[in-house]
Amino acid sequence: MSIFDVLALFGGLALFLFGMNVMGDGLTRAAGGKMERILEKLTSTPIKGVLLGAAVTAVIQSSSATTVMVVGFVNSGIMKLRQAVGIIMGANIGTTVTSWILSLSGIQGDSIWIQMLKPSSFSPILAVIGIAFLMFSKNEKKHDIGMIFLGFTILMYGMDAMSGAVAPLADVPEFANVLLMFSNPVLGMIVGTLFTAIIQSSSASVGILQALCMTGAVTYGTALPIIMGQNIGTCVTALLSSIGAKKNAKRAAFVHLYFNLIGTILFMIVFYSINAFVNFGVLQDMAAPAGIAVIHSIFNILTTIVLLPFGKGLEKLATLTIREKEEPVEEIAELVPLKHLDARFLEQPAFAVTQSMDVMNQMAGYSAEALYDSLELMKDYSDEKWQRVEALEDIVDKYEDELGTYLAKVSGKELAEEDSKRVSNGLHCIGDLERISDHALAIAEIYAKMHKEEMVFSDKAMAELNLYSNAVYEIMSMTCKALNEDDMKIAKRIEPLEEVINGLNATIKKQHIKRLQKGKCTIELGIALENLLNNYERVADHCSNVAASLLQVKTDSFDMHEYLNRVKQESNVEFQAMYSMYKEKYSL
Repeated sequence: MSIFDVLALFGGLALFLFGMNVMGDGLTRAAGGKMERILEKLTSTPIKGVLLGAAVTAVIQSSSATTVMVVGFVNSGIMKLRQAVGIIMGANIGTTVTSWILSLSGIQGDSIWIQMLKPSSFSPILAVIGIAFLMFSKNEKKHDIGMIFLGFTILMYGMDAMSGAVAPLADVPEFANVLLMFSNPVLGMIVGTLFTAIIQSSSASVGILQALCMTGAVTYGTALPIIMGQNIGTCVTALLSSIGAKKNAKRAAFVHLYFNLIGTILFMIVFYSINAFVNFGVLQDMAAPAGIAVIHSIFNILTTIVLLPFGKGLEKLATLTIREKEEPVEEIAELVPLKHLDARFLEQPAFAVTQSMDVMNQMAGYSAEALYDSLELMKDYSDEKWQRVEALEDIVDKYEDELGTYLAKVSGKELAEEDSKRVSNGLHCIGDLERISDHALAIAEIYAKMHKEEMVFSDKAMAELNLYSNAVYEIMSMTCKALNEDDMKIAKRIEPLEEVINGLNATIKKQHIKRLQKGKCTIELGIALENLLNNYERVADHCSNVAASLLQVKTDSFDMHEYLNRVKQESNVEFQAMYSMYKEKYSL
């Protein structure tokens, strides 16, 4: 084996790993965070967990990614430790799909149909389709499919390069002697563990082993313990991700380790004990890529079947391992959703975006609650309600800080166009939502002062304020609903109502001036009313900004003022119809 063969080997390995990464990223982007959402929602039983874990891993092509996500779920409180056990087991089964795909390179036969099944035959076709999608299509989904096809092609070319580079090793006696050493079960398992731990991918490690099989020098006796070790080595990624996490998240990582460790040890003991009496002749046969895939699959499926009934035992073992005591922290219930902004989710940006939007909806709900409570103080003042508004304003401030920081981190990731727009919209919206809570507090403070000083508006002023409050209540309700449901029909109704509120604000101010001139209102009450009107109007303005941000994402418009001017044009029949309806509804 010459220096050029070594260079070809490392070049092939680089292409292989790069192709696997590109294909995995393409699959993840195409899934758009849906796989992670499924994991989050549908894990009520261990069997469901196994099936879901296998399915998700098969799609995103990485058991490490799945287990890291699970650690994040447990750490953020989305998932309980017992739910994680089944998913972790299923992830091991799902990862075998890659080895079956790679085994296609070992297909032999003269038939044209058999030849077409070989990746070296159909990969160029996929590459042409992939590059065409990337270069000539503006559709985001087609771009993702193009990346999947190109990633697969690069992966298979890397596989072929590695196979070609190591082919001369078949005639090197020293190579055969080294492989013979790995036939020792313990040594082979250690080598498989260390190599997989270094590259942090059992799929890649198995693929490299399949490439070595092409030399015809690797026996099943050599491959078997290496495959066993690969399953242990893949646990390193989850263990590393659990550093700094809460104890249950660490326990989830150790469940993954113990599952693979116990499964490997049991398999090795049973297999080699039987072999001592039966002497499996197949161990001396030359391994084939398909044979590697079979061993990989049988091991992971059998291990899951055997250990699934002992899921609680694995959970108990992990709990005994991680015993450190955490100081009990009294949690504010409203702040719990912020835990869902886990840094581990950033490795799956599409899911991180979805989590961020869910948290933003929670923020909108608390901002709305603060506003509703402040409006109610006009009719039914209580210190408890006033204090609740103050507490909610502080909570919304925390949401803005943490969510803004998290969205900034997400925006630095490689995002699909739609997700990038959602992040941009989120960064705009959280500022407006926080300002709404500020105005809610300002409204509450005015009513608190009026209550303390026994200031009372006239019946006429109260009637006007009540109508105004109803309009503000409605525009805030519509804003929250548009955000929660991503409903553009509702979002389009917000700007017409905001225009009506502006007119209502001006009318009430004129009425107030008339009362002031006639001596029916004091200066103090006039100042209080003026401040209330200004805060009411500003709330409506911020609701309008949120709606405009939502609609901008759908219309690909990035100038808010231009967009608002466009929708207000007299030629916009829809806008004018809704404006007339709200003007009639909130007429004095």
